Amino acid sequence: MEDEQLYDLVFPPGTPRTIIRDILNKFDIELIDRSETLSFANMEGDARNLIAARGKKEVMLEVEKYFKDQIQKFINDS
Repeated sequence: MEDEQLYDLVFPPGTPRTIIRDILNKFDIELIDRSETLSFANMEGDARNLIAARGKKEVMLEVEKYFKDQIQKFINDS
C-alpha cells in the first residue's frame, strides 16, 4: 500500500500566530519548518526557514480557504 501524498501550505512571514494556532487546533495537520529560496529584492538566492502546514490534499484545500478567510478578516479589522 502506497503512502498518501501530503501537501504543504507555507505561511507568509508575518502571519499572526493566532491564525496559525487556530488552524492547528481546527484541522488535522502537522506544523513543519520548510526551507524556501527567496527571489526578490536584495535577498535573491537566500534561503529562509518558513513555517508550513502539512496534510492530506482535501484537508489542505480546507486549510487554504480558511487561512485566506482569516487573513482577510485580520486585514479588514486592522
